[in-house]
Amino acid sequence: MVVVFFAYFALVSIAAGVLTVALKNPVHCGLALLALLLHVSGLFVLLNAEFLWAVQVIVYAGAILVLYLFVLMLLNLKTDERYFHSSFMYFLAPAVLGSLYVLALLLRSPFGGAKGDAPTAAVLEEGATAAVGIKMFSDYLLQFEIVGVFLLGAIIGAIVLAKTPKPIDERSDG
Repeated sequence: MVVVFFAYFALVSIAAGVLTVALKNPVHCGLALLALLLHVSGLFVLLNAEFLWAVQVIVYAGAILVLYLFVLMLLNLKTDERYFHSSFMYFLAPAVLGSLYVLALLLRSPFGGAKGDAPTAAVLEEGATAAVGIKMFSDYLLQFEIVGVFLLGAIIGAIVLAKTPKPIDERSDG
């Protein structure tokens, strides 16, 4: 049964990824991206990675996609027909066939993936999310704090850029 769900999530993810790149309307591209992100989160559920599933849904399908659509609406992009080539269908068939070939190779692969260094008993006793939290805040605390400082710097930089006054020649004097 897991193979059926994996095949479904993988095929819909591939199709949604192709549609994200191939559609003309930016809002339709955003909806295809939403479908892609939700189906990738389904793959995380199949891997018993509930923490990554929650991060995928909340952060990527929620916050990042809303930010992406907000920027699209803010820029008010118009579809430019001269840059759209209808010949992308010639590339669609080889891409789909290649993806199916890679999927078949992955399903027949004897390698199930790398095992983590946390003991299986600890993961089963505490849960995968608790094991990730313990590992993050014990072994990787310095890296976690550095990422926090970088994000703080990005927020301060965004505020400074937003508050910077425009040059005189760019102001509209109505």
